[in-house]
Amino acid sequence: MEKVTQEVYAKIDNDYYKGEGDIWWQPDSMLHLLKTSLNPCRVGYFKKVLHKLAIDPQGKTALEVGSGGGILTEEVAKLGFTTTGIEPAEQSLNTAINHARLSGLTIKYDKGFSENLPYPDQSFDCVVCCDVLEHVMDLPKTISEISRVLKPNGVFYYDTLNRTFLSKLVAIKIWQEWKRWAFMPPNIHNWDMFIKPEELKTLLAQNKLDWKEHKGTSPSVSIPKMLGYLRKRVKGEWGYAELGKNFQLKESNDMNIFYLGYAIKQ
Repeated sequence: MEKVTQEVYAKIDNDYYKGEGDIWWQPDSMLHLLKTSLNPCRVGYFKKVLHKLAIDPQGKTALEVGSGGGILTEEVAKLGFTTTGIEPAEQSLNTAINHARLSGLTIKYDKGFSENLPYPDQSFDCVVCCDVLEHVMDLPKTISEISRVLKPNGVFYYDTLNRTFLSKLVAIKIWQEWKRWAFMPPNIHNWDMFIKPEELKTLLAQNKLDWKEHKGTSPSVSIPKMLGYLRKRVKGEWGYAELGKNFQLKESNDMNIFYLGYAIKQ
């Protein structure tokens, strides 16, 4: 894996996260699906990892890289970590700050990029990076920076999208492009920036991160039922709130579209 070219990077719409207003916490917004459809799976798996490693979050520090509006950051903080989030989109950052304050959560938020984390070496016991690796221009530098700020034996927890025929069909065509079912804006993802598990494992090894495990995810309903749900939203019978209540991802062994994993800093 190398830094993507400007031509490839220009095809992904990362400006979406700079949108005005709260595009994260409103129940009928697309990004709120991260809370309803993805977080139960990703937080559940993260808890399993912490249990497996016998890590008590109390007194430990965690950084979320690409914290967006704070939807996952708040879950990390609720586990007991002293939590920091870093995010380049100022509007999303302001949303996260305001929501944490209203929720009574103490979370430190900073503006910055994954390729240049403004923290000293060995600052955190855990780094979380979800829905982000497939968005960055310089993935090798991002992994290098994450390793740098992790303490020895610290945990790097992540998820991302696999670059397969099936992920192009589902995550790009059905979810983004084909108007009959699409529920995401066009160009929110670029298939050329998706990451194969073996590519990521190589980058981890090159940066003193000892890869431990990958797990896949699958829809909680059958594919025909999922398409039916997406069609209901397109036709106006459902909003994102109803979609989130009825459609989630669950942990599985199928890594063709989306996968989670963790590594330990050597």
